[in-house]
Order: sequence, then C-alpha cells, then structure tokens
Amino acid sequence: MDAMQIITIIMRILGGMGTFLIGMKLLSENMMRLAHGKLKSMLNKTAENRFANVGIGAAVTVLGQSSAFTTVMVVGLVNAGIMTLFQATAVIMGANIGTTLNAWVIALGGSEITVFFFCLAAVGVFIDMFSKNEKVKSVGNVIAAFGLIFVGLKFMSGALTFEKNSEAFNTVSALLTKIKNPFLLLLIGVVITALVQSSTAVNAIILTMVSAGLVIGGGGNSALYIIIGSNIGTCVTALISSLGASSNAKRAAVIHFLFNFFGAIIFMIVLVSWTSFSDTVLAAIFPSEMTVFGKEGLGLPLQIAAFHTLFNCLNTLLFLPFVKVFVFVANHLVRDKKPEAAEEKEEELAIFKDLDERLLRSPSVALGYFYEETGKAFTFAMNILDDAFESFLKKDEGAKERILRKNAQLAGLNRVAVAYLVKLSSASLVFAEEKTVSSLHYTLNDIMRIGELADNVTKYTAHYVEDGLVFSEEFIEKLREMYGKIKSLYDLSLQTFLDRDLVRLAEVDELEDEIDRERKELISTHIERLNEGKCQPQNSNVFINLVGNLERAADHINFIAHSIEQK
Repeated sequence: MDAMQIITIIMRILGGMGTFLIGMKLLSENMMRLAHGKLKSMLNKTAENRFANVGIGAAVTVLGQSSAFTTVMVVGLVNAGIMTLFQATAVIMGANIGTTLNAWVIALGGSEITVFFFCLAAVGVFIDMFSKNEKVKSVGNVIAAFGLIFVGLKFMSGALTFEKNSEAFNTVSALLTKIKNPFLLLLIGVVITALVQSSTAVNAIILTMVSAGLVIGGGGNSALYIIIGSNIGTCVTALISSLGASSNAKRAAVIHFLFNFFGAIIFMIVLVSWTSFSDTVLAAIFPSEMTVFGKEGLGLPLQIAAFHTLFNCLNTLLFLPFVKVFVFVANHLVRDKKPEAAEEKEEELAIFKDLDERLLRSPSVALGYFYEETGKAFTFAMNILDDAFESFLKKDEGAKERILRKNAQLAGLNRVAVAYLVKLSSASLVFAEEKTVSSLHYTLNDIMRIGELADNVTKYTAHYVEDGLVFSEEFIEKLREMYGKIKSLYDLSLQTFLDRDLVRLAEVDELEDEIDRERKELISTHIERLNEGKCQPQNSNVFINLVGNLERAADHINFIAHSIEQK
C-alpha cells in the first residue's frame, strides 16, 4: 500500500470523524435547548435521592450525547453551589450509563438501514430553513444532527472497508495486531481520549475498525482494554475544567476520575485473568456472523457496545451504595483553602459567585443560575437603600462611607455580571432566551440606579445634620409610611421577577401608583405648611429631593418587575 493510499484513508477517517462530531455537537445543543433548563428544578426535588440523580445523569447525557459534557456541567453546577457533592456523585455515575447509548448507535451504524437515515440531514435542514418557530427549528436541527452522525459513521467505515486479503487490508491488520499488551492498549485508550476529549469519538473509531473486519491487538479482549482506557481518558476533560474552580468543583472532577479508575482496575483484573471473556460471554450473545438490518458481521461491534454498557452499569451498581465514601475520599484529597477574604467582602462574594463558564455549555442552565443571582443583586441594592434611609432618620452621617463602599461592591458585581452576559449572548440561545438576556442588561442597570439613589439619600442626611434642619413627627411618620410601601413593592417585585409571574404585574403597578400619589401628597402638604409658616423654607430642598429620589427608586423597582415581559 503506497503513501497516497494511506493518506487517503486517514483523510477519509478524519472527514468522517469531523462530520460525526459536528452532528453530535448539533444534537447536544438542540436537545438541551428543547429541555430548556429544567435541570435545576429536577435537582431541587431529588437532593438526597441517589437513584433519581443517577437517572438525571443518564437522561442529561442522552440529551447532551456526551458524558464529558455532563460531567463538565456538573463541575460548573457544583462550583456555582447549585448542586451538592452528594448529588454530583450520583449524577456522574448516571452520566456514564447514559453515554453507553452512543456505542449502540455507532455499532448499528454499519447496518444497511442507516442509508435511510442519511436523508434526515436534508430533512432537518429544510425544517430549520422554512420554520419560524424556535422549537420547531430546534427539532429540525436534531433531525439533521442524526443524519450527520450516520453520514460520518458511514464515511469512516467506508474508509476502513478493504477487500479481504488485499494488500491494504493486510498492511493495516499487521499494524493493529502488533500491540497485544493489555496495559499498553489501556494506555492508548486513555491518551487518545484525553487528546480528543471524547470517549464517543474513540469508541466510534474502534467500532468502525472492528466492523471493517480489522483485528485489534491479538483479538479476544484487546478492543475491550481500549474501551476501558477511554472511560478513564474522558475524565481529563472534567479535571481540566475544574482548574481554578472551587474546592467542591475539584472534588466533583476527582470523584468522576475515581469512579472510572476503580472500575477500570476491577475490569482489568477480570479481563486479564479471563482472557476468553469476549469469546465465551459476549460472542455467545452476539455471534460474530450476526446479521442486523441486512448487514452481516455486526456481532463484533455489538459485543463492544454491550461491554461498554456492562462496564458502566456494573460499576454504578457496585459503587452507588458508596456515594458518601467517594465524597469522603474526595474531601480528603482536595482540602479547603483558608479563607483570605475580609468580612467586608463576604456579602459581595455571595452574589454572582463563580459565574462559571462551564455552564455556558448548557446556556439554559447558565441563564437560570444568572437569573437567580440577579435577584440576589437586587436584594443587595435594596439593602443599601434601606441602610441609607434608616441613617437619614437617625441623622447618622457615618453611613456615607459605608454606603459608598457597598456601592463600589455593587459596581464590581455589575461589571462581572455584564461580562458574563456578553459571553452568554454568544452561546446557542433560543429567541426567548435572547430576549431574557437583553432584558437582564436593563435590569442590572436598574439595580445600579437603586444604589446610586441610596448615595443621594446620604447627601440629604449630611444637609439634615449640618444645616440643623428640623422635621415634624408628622412628616417623619408619613415618610416611614411611604418607604414601607416601597419595601412592599420590592418584596412583590422580587417575587414577580424570580417567578416570572405576569399576573402579579397589575398588583405591582397598583402599588407603584400608590407610592407616586404619596409623593405628590407629601410635597403638596409640605408646600401648604410652608405657606402657612409652619415649616422652615430651608427644609424644602432636602424634603422635595428626598421624597423624589425615593419615588424614583420605586420606579426602578417597578421596571425590574416588568423586565419579565420582554417586549
């Protein structure tokens, strides 16, 4: 076989692999888009149920078509504090089960029926081109993705299909049969998967080789060693993604590695001791000459797919009762760092903490997390306004420095949040999610304005004290009543925002109108008292501006509630 033939085979394999991976990526993005960020609500309901979390891990991996995708997302969720380490362990185990579906699809990819799946690529593209509905377009992309996956598999298998006893077949077979050491084959699986960062891609190569009749290693269990290695190699993606993350996120990645590592040890001991395992057990269920959908010789790839499923399912059954042991070991392997942050920054760090870029792989999950963090920033800004208002009533000038410091923290949070939103905008979002991202930019601005208005209140406090102003008890009481309504408006608006409850907006508007009337009434009463000589003229500037600023804060609170309309 000359060099040109070898280059042609390699190029065709790479071309098929590229088509296959594009199809997998397209399928992953659109399946998760259709799921539309329901993961967190499921996790909240299954906090302590390890079996349910295994199911979630399997389901998300089937949707995402990648265990690496799921485990990286789990690292992100743990890092963001959305998922506990206990949950993460069970979800990771489930992810390993979910990814086994890919091997079966790939194994059947060589059957004659796959020819009919090729047209799905065109059907899906046409649906995407001619539909205006976002969900329908996503369904079209899913259909197209399935088509691309089978086109890629067929292209790869075609590149490795040679005539038996031809020079090309004998040359490739001779190269593959030279490596017989089980541990070297295991290492090859680890290294290639770590480089490609996809165990599915490695499985696809192995399965297409076997489908073409090529013998890996010395036959028997040889291909299985590579499959075991690919399960360890896929952990590298999560380990890399955990760098720079929180201690718990690192622990989640370590647990993923430990699960596959210990499972690999157990299966390697079994296979090395039982050299005829593949011929005795797997071949008995899926004979080598087995015909499926009109294609002969699919028994061997189906044996590998079955082993991949057996490996992950048995490991999960074996290790699931020891979830807490995995957590315990991970806690001791990854120690918590000593906190260095000052107490002043604790409140700041609790908001938009670890806006994790890993979550961007699942934009719906990232957006849901960001939305809740925005609610916390809203509360932080309102606390600043509370502090400023109470300091006015107490004539506490010392609050000015405190308010300035908190507003600087709020500005820092805003910069981090806006930068993350820009990255989120670049992710694969449906139209409704794009509108949500756009509205969140305005919401963050409204939150900043509340903090700025609190700063204005401290200036009026300074005038109140330095100019020796005197306000009647009646005025102070009216002011408290007005601010009480602003607090009620905040409570209602926050709940409306978090629940995205359009029905409550009418109630929000009604309360905001009451505050507006209260402002007009207070100013009108003040002017009357001023004309009657019952109020000091020098009070006017502070009085009118203070009431006006509080009413403007209510406007911004109202705007935050209305951001859910996304017009």
